Amino acid sequence: MKKDISFYQSSVGKKILMSLAGLFLCSFLVIHLTGNLSLFKNDGGVAFNAYSEFMAHNPIIRSTEIILVAGFLLHMVLGGLLWLKNRAARPEKYSSYKIQDNVSFASRTTMLSGSMILFFLVVHLKTFFYPSRMLGEKDMYKLVVEAFSNPWYDLFYIVALVLLAYHLKHAFQSAFQTLGLRNGKYIVLFDAVAVIFWLLIPIGFASMPIYFFLSTLK
Repeated sequence: MKKDISFYQSSVGKKILMSLAGLFLCSFLVIHLTGNLSLFKNDGGVAFNAYSEFMAHNPIIRSTEIILVAGFLLHMVLGGLLWLKNRAARPEKYSSYKIQDNVSFASRTTMLSGSMILFFLVVHLKTFFYPSRMLGEKDMYKLVVEAFSNPWYDLFYIVALVLLAYHLKHAFQSAFQTLGLRNGKYIVLFDAVAVIFWLLIPIGFASMPIYFFLSTLK
């Protein structure tokens, strides 16, 4: 037991836990996008409102959300701890230690992109989750249409998705490497799966503000 605890307190153990938490969060993106695709049904929002109502009141979903929040917090905290540890381990200051020659650009900006995604998540929850779960808003389709009719919100949303895509691209490579899955035998397979998450899913989410904004121009 002590060996297990000491392992997960190590940098390698933290990386494994962070990778597993990150992959779990990616599974949520698939579910969330699948439900949100009902926005494109030409039914005046009936299907999407039914989906929103189900998500808001189903006890299994509500319980899963607690696990989701825990997974996000675990991923965020471990990422912060590893970043601080790596920063403290650098033998020289930035002026003499050429970080660009020793650490990839993606690795250097992971903390920044993660912080921006956290900010986006807070805004996103305030815009959609809070009215649905806390205020009892029933017509979530109307709320989505109003939010995505604002070009500034759409721009913010799309920029955040670009950052998410960049964050996921590096995160998938790191996670598979940490878990020992990204090797010669399976590298093509896992890189293909990664493309689904870091490219196709963000494009799917970005299509929503674009669709509703263009609808306001008709």
